[in-house]
Amino acid sequence: MSETTNPNFPTVVLVHGAFADASSWNGVIERLQAKGVQVTAPANPLRGIAADSAYIASVLGQIDGPVLAVGHSYGGAVITNAATEAENVVGLVYVAAFAPDEGETLGAVEAGSKDSVLNSALVPRQYPTADGGSATEFSIDPAKARDAFAGDLSDGQAALIAATQRPVADAAFGEPNGPPAWKRLPSWAVVATGDKAAGTDVVRSMAERAGAKITEVEGSHVIMVSQPQAVTAVILEAVGAVSEQLVGSAPEQ
Repeated sequence: MSETTNPNFPTVVLVHGAFADASSWNGVIERLQAKGVQVTAPANPLRGIAADSAYIASVLGQIDGPVLAVGHSYGGAVITNAATEAENVVGLVYVAAFAPDEGETLGAVEAGSKDSVLNSALVPRQYPTADGGSATEFSIDPAKARDAFAGDLSDGQAALIAATQRPVADAAFGEPNGPPAWKRLPSWAVVATGDKAAGTDVVRSMAERAGAKITEVEGSHVIMVSQPQAVTAVILEAVGAVSEQLVGSAPEQ
């Protein structure tokens, strides 16, 4: 039986964060696929904690078999909430990511970071809502994208990220988070030591609180772009650990 059809081998679901899309995982996806790991990277709507978590929970829940949920940045908050609803999630990996507790808002958490400079780089804009009104979303000032978001990428790579970024709704950082899945699931975390977006201090403290196995990697907030091999190694470690757990809990034939 191959790895991709083994019921004890999880599908890896990669959830991107704010100002990004699923292509930010390309380097990781290539490496996971080369190892025979089933992987998918859905689009995160970036419209708010409640809506995004419900959407990703539906994606997770419709995958056959166990799932290892991986989140980058804001995507970490999304999987923290979504995995509470999707019963087939067997583990969590946080990549330069938030791992909030119940009732926390990311905006309040970020306000306490000494490492993050992201707030000073954000540009607010308005977008129309379904009820005919309007709401606020944020983009990164392209001139500040490299320093605030992608400090270890080339100027050209940072310019591409700035040009293709997806705005995130204010609700993503203002809505309170629900019960965290990390209280019942094993967790791993990649902490980027030069993270000026989420903030290395915030990411590290949240990972410690979640009881995650922490790997520190030198790099910026977009560590999965600049150091895909290091991020992939942590994901593969998590895949191996949860697979062993699943084999151990499987009923004898």
